[in-house]
Amino acid sequence: MAIRPLWLCRVCAGPWPCQPARLLLLLEYRRDRVALSIYMATCLFDAAADLLRLNPDPGPRPDELFHRFVAWTRHT
Repeated sequence: MAIRPLWLCRVCAGPWPCQPARLLLLLEYRRDRVALSIYMATCLFDAAADLLRLNPDPGPRPDELFHRFVAWTRHT
């Protein structure tokens, strides 16, 4: 899970979801990829608010956040 509001991994301190976290999420949601996408979209929404509050100028880039949180969920 992530350390909020920084959205860093509790294990490796990298940007969450890091590769090990993604693998765990894929395992947890192996039977429902749509639910994984919805969960990660919710995390994206929360992370955008947290990260924007921490660093409003220039703020997080929406395309980078989308790739980090949601785009990877559609790959097999």
